[in-house]
Parts: sequence; C-alpha cells; structure tokens
Amino acid sequence: MPDVPVNTEKNTSGEQSFCIDADRVYDSCGDKDCLSEMRVFFTERNQQIINKAVSVRIREANIINTVVNVEPVTYHCGFYSVDMTFYFEIVLDVFTSDGSAPATVSGLSVFAKRVILYGGNGNVAVFTSEPESSCADPNSQSLPTAKVQVAQPMALTACLTECCSPCMPSAAIPECVTAYFGDNIVPSQSRSVLATIGVFTIVQLKRTVQMLIPAFDFCVPDKECVTSTDNPCDMFSRVDFPVEQFFPPNLADIDPDNIETCCK
Repeated sequence: MPDVPVNTEKNTSGEQSFCIDADRVYDSCGDKDCLSEMRVFFTERNQQIINKAVSVRIREANIINTVVNVEPVTYHCGFYSVDMTFYFEIVLDVFTSDGSAPATVSGLSVFAKRVILYGGNGNVAVFTSEPESSCADPNSQSLPTAKVQVAQPMALTACLTECCSPCMPSAAIPECVTAYFGDNIVPSQSRSVLATIGVFTIVQLKRTVQMLIPAFDFCVPDKECVTSTDNPCDMFSRVDFPVEQFFPPNLADIDPDNIETCCK
C-alpha cells in the first residue's frame, strides 16, 4: 500500500489533517409508500372488542421496530439487497354500537420491502478489542451496514372486514414487538381491520473506511453551563407570554407555505 502523506503541522489557516475511521455512505435511496389495506392483528383482549365492532376510525400509526437484512446480489458485484420488515402500531377508535363512545384499541401491522443498493466490495475480517467481536468468523464475507430511517407514519384510513379464515402476519414477530403490546398477537378471527398508512423512508448502505480529513482544533465548549434553579416561579418568569395563543393570526397573515404546519 503506498504511503499516504499526512500533514501533522498546522498551515496558515490553522488547519491540520488527521486520519479517522468513519462510516462512508456508498449508496442511498428515499421512498414514499402508501401501504394500502394492511391487515391489523390484535391481542386476545383487543380482538374481542373488534369482534363486536360496528365501525372503526384510525387515530394514529407508529413505527415499533424494523428488522433489516443485507445479502449480496448474485452476478452483480458490489450490489446488495436490503430486506426490511416494518412493524407498525395501528391505533383505532372502535365503535361497538351507534352513538356510543369509542374504545381506543391498538394492533399490529407488518410490511416487508426490498431495495437494491450499491455497497462496494470488501473482503476483510475485522477484529477489535471489544468483547463481542473477539469470536468473529474470519471467513465471513464483509457486508456493508444498512441504515433505515423511518419518519412518523401518516394514518390515512381503516375499515372493518370479514375473515374467511384465521391468519397471522407472514413475518415472525420479534420479542420486543410482543412486549410492546403486553401480550401475544392472536390470529385474526371472524372480523378484522384493514388499515392504510403513508410511510417515508431513507435507506443507506455504508462501510467503515479510513479517511483523511481537515481539522482545526478540539471542540472545546465556548460557554459556561447555567445552573438551574429549583424555584418554579423563577423558571416561569423566563417563559415568554404566548401572545399567539390569545390572538390567532388572520388567514391573510399566514404564509401559504406554512399553512400545513399551522394547522397541525
């Protein structure tokens, strides 16, 4: 390997070069998915409420967990498939009779997706002083690391449907998802719910590489920490008066680009 010249002296601007280990993003993609009519699965207690429902209304959707798996693509050197399984909590208002107050019920929806990204070639075994890596397999292929970012899902609609036969999610349910609901998810019964949500995701493939970067100095804090007081009135005195809460702006005063934000 050729020697890499490293500047260890500061130049006239105070800049200095250092070699660091960093995660370089080799490829990435963003997506906007409308997940239409996903079946919602419930715990035994919540399924009993759904069986008595006459109508449902979606309240919100939350991402619980995402399981990610990376595999090389055959005959496409440097490309990898990123298989993602998303686990969503669907929160519903369930009406068991006309005119009655709704019961809030949450269930599980699962969605699987695959993307192909370029992750570069690597054929090295990495060992570190960390205990969990002391037994790494030196013959294993060096795969890039996939990172999946999911924005807060947008709850769109939900409806009741009749089940022809009991069914479960096609993917295995991780323990953390079961623990989230506090009980096991049971097969859908005579009545089930179909939910539609909108999801925004960003997927990245990255590898840890050595990079030469410019640096100016250490990140030394340039301000003192302010000691907080235990007196709640002193803290309240520093809060600005919420004028906007008492005097909402007129429609003509609202920036058209921010109407969505204002109406959130």
